[in-house]
Amino acid sequence: MSQLLDAIARIVGPQGLLTGEDVSGRAADFMGLTRVQAKAIVRPASTAELSEVMKLCHAAGQVVVPAGGYTGLVHGAVCQPDDIQISLERMRGIEDLDPVGRTLTVGAGCPVQAAQDAAAEHGLIFPVDWGARGSATIGGGISSNAGGNSVVRYGMMRDNVLGLEAVLADGTVISAMNHLIKNNAAYDLKHLFIGSEGTLGIVTRAVLKLQPAPLSTSTALLALDSFDAVQALFVEAGKRLGPGLTAFEVMWANFYEPIAIGTGRHNPPLPGGHGFYVLIELSGTDPEGDPLRFESLLGDLIERGVVADAVLASSQTQAGQIWAIRDDIEAVFHYATPSVTFDVSLPIREMDGYVSALEETARAELGETMKLVVFGHMGDGNLHILLGAQPFTPELKHRIEELVFTPLQAIGGSISAEHGIGLEKRGWLHLSRTAEELALMRLLKSAMDPKGILNPGKVLP
Repeated sequence: MSQLLDAIARIVGPQGLLTGEDVSGRAADFMGLTRVQAKAIVRPASTAELSEVMKLCHAAGQVVVPAGGYTGLVHGAVCQPDDIQISLERMRGIEDLDPVGRTLTVGAGCPVQAAQDAAAEHGLIFPVDWGARGSATIGGGISSNAGGNSVVRYGMMRDNVLGLEAVLADGTVISAMNHLIKNNAAYDLKHLFIGSEGTLGIVTRAVLKLQPAPLSTSTALLALDSFDAVQALFVEAGKRLGPGLTAFEVMWANFYEPIAIGTGRHNPPLPGGHGFYVLIELSGTDPEGDPLRFESLLGDLIERGVVADAVLASSQTQAGQIWAIRDDIEAVFHYATPSVTFDVSLPIREMDGYVSALEETARAELGETMKLVVFGHMGDGNLHILLGAQPFTPELKHRIEELVFTPLQAIGGSISAEHGIGLEKRGWLHLSRTAEELALMRLLKSAMDPKGILNPGKVLP
């Protein structure tokens, strides 16, 4: 190993190789609860440097684990003590922005918020967005096919990447830096790497698709007393707001009441006592007409009894305060710990029955210490669930996973909506993928990484 590290150091320079306490002192999760266990962290400054590093690691059969901003929740960047971690934190530059073609070219280590800020300087937006935007990286988002708060309008990361560059296990550079919206020249190879969690190659650069910035934004928090009302709201909002519906976030009472009210961290816009709280947002191009259209929708739904109570944000500051409740994941973890965190997809019409059955079963099995928190991007079929009880044991964790995951198969759901598989979900992947699909995935893995050195043990069981 020492000879390999010496050779790597000659490629990446003294700033590009960390060992000892410089490694063990680094947090390995966004809450800082664990530390990196790798033998070394390699920080290349370019695709060419990473290519040379991978050639050495491939020849030596050395395991490498790519890492982004540590905002993932499935332990997809966990290292063993003899692994080498690859960090692209030195490859964070904004390389090019085309305001006419609406593309942004960045290094994979670029934070999501930095990409958003660069787009904003030209009256554009990079619309993939989630609460950890300040620390999450573009490369990490691509590797996990991240979603976020505006998928209902703009889609997942996959829908917002035009091209990318990646380094394979043996150091081969695949440069598919496409800038075109329409390019049908055979296989679109970028999709091999989007969502593959660093098991097929390491993304180093990307061409992102930008959108015109909205000229108006209207945000509201609504209280509703039944899931039927939530569905009616979603259908009516889709009809009357069309593609302007940018966000449709639903918080069950078991999220809103302890987080918005119970923590004392927020000034709750609405009182407790309702079954559901919906954060809805319209982004449009008519600063005069859009707010009126939004207010008309809310007024009609209140008059019809669909919406029980509502707060319409009167400023961007107030809108930010509403979003801060939905994005307060730190408070959710503190409230629900110890628990298991889930990120599932299912048809919207199945959500109420699924959650109700889960709550009933969990309460009967787990007893009075059971805590259940449900919230998520309901507009695109994605729910986040935290479920736990005391005493928390490995056996209890497995049973909780069984309670949450198993019913999804029968209703066409997925065990992972936007966070990937990593280590946490690989044992349950068969519930969402057929045996034939898994066999093809293994074939791709063996063809592209025959020595199994790229993030081994992740994704595939």
